[in-house]
Amino acid sequence: MKNTILGALSLLIFSSIQSQENHSFSLEEAIDYGLVYNRTAQNAVSDITIAKKKQWETIALGLPQINLNAEYNNNLKQGVSLIPSEIFGGPKGEFSEVVFGTQQQINATLRLDQLLFDGSYLVGLQASKVYLEISNRAKLKTDLEVKKAIIKAYCNVLLATQQIEILNRNLENLQRNLVEIQTIYENGLIEEENVEQLQITLASLENSLQYAQQMKIISQGLLKMVLGIPNEDAIALTDSLEGLTLKQLAGFDPENPFIIENNIDFQIAKNNVASQKLLLKLARYKSLPSLSAFIDGRYNGNNESFGFLDAEQPWFGSSMVGVKLTVPVFSSLKRSASVAQECLELKKQINLFEDTQQELNLKVASAKTSSRLAIKKFQTAQKTLKLAESIERKNQTKFYEGLASSFELYQAQNQLYTSQNQLLLAMIDLINENTNLETLLHQTPAE
Repeated sequence: MKNTILGALSLLIFSSIQSQENHSFSLEEAIDYGLVYNRTAQNAVSDITIAKKKQWETIALGLPQINLNAEYNNNLKQGVSLIPSEIFGGPKGEFSEVVFGTQQQINATLRLDQLLFDGSYLVGLQASKVYLEISNRAKLKTDLEVKKAIIKAYCNVLLATQQIEILNRNLENLQRNLVEIQTIYENGLIEEENVEQLQITLASLENSLQYAQQMKIISQGLLKMVLGIPNEDAIALTDSLEGLTLKQLAGFDPENPFIIENNIDFQIAKNNVASQKLLLKLARYKSLPSLSAFIDGRYNGNNESFGFLDAEQPWFGSSMVGVKLTVPVFSSLKRSASVAQECLELKKQINLFEDTQQELNLKVASAKTSSRLAIKKFQTAQKTLKLAESIERKNQTKFYEGLASSFELYQAQNQLYTSQNQLLLAMIDLINENTNLETLLHQTPAE
């Protein structure tokens, strides 16, 4: 029994391990993967499919519509009609009770309807095309936002990973220094304050390391969510933060021209205006007449009992063809009120469209400035780190030679740690600012 339980547990653990997947991505691979499996991106694809189905649904309204109706009636108690008795030779002024029809009837009707003219249908055809364009634009917008989110999440994981590496390296150096200083103190060559100062720095670094480790776990979880990967799966990143930064510097120019007509937000705002124009057109077209035609064929069967399946059952057929004209005459000013509303809505959309153009120009100008500043900030952080490393080395040498105090060494070490972190943050800032600008400058030619 014990062996059976252990075998079952082993099989369960093995199955759990097998169900987990290991993912390894460069940034470009992560973007490609996320654009397929990110749930927001998948919903955008579904919206395009829905728009296509709605377009066909609208087109189908103007195509022939065929309906078959079948009805079976069993008159449990037939209705009685009164007719003048004199029809049958009876006295004048009296009425006779008569039952019309049979106990059971079956009616079958086949009807074909064809719309000939309807202003609302014509507008609907145009609207379905605009709706599909809006869905396609929304998908492009979603892809750009998903790409930006993936880059940010990917770089945050790299940031936490590199912070952990630097902190571990600093801790190793500091622990080695602390052992040496402890030995010197035990030999009576320095004061205890020097040891205590290094212990304070060591405790601070250990706290920073624990925080960075927690942030890496959180950042990995966010990256998995953006990519559409189950949280229990393992993920490895093959790019480095420095490599991505250098690639950004080499492959992206903040001075690239901005063509506002090819901006996705501009196109979406333009589509909103076009959509509102169609709604106004629809409100006006509701005053136009509509014309439709139909062909109707039917068969009726009557019997006192259910004998409709018998070969002798008589069936009576009839058919007709006709047209139907509907002319709106008076709606108590309902249609004029609807037109007035749509006119005001169109004015609002035009205002929003103009605001969008102005806002985009301001955003691009601001993003270009931020991108230039981020590049300068990164270059400054590189120089500052080299200086901080040199100062820390010199102060460490002076400290061991008795020419610098432990407080001076502490200040030099903290300056080094701050410079290291500032360089990492400058890399993140450069990548994020360039990505933001690249998203705004992304060219999506208008159709």
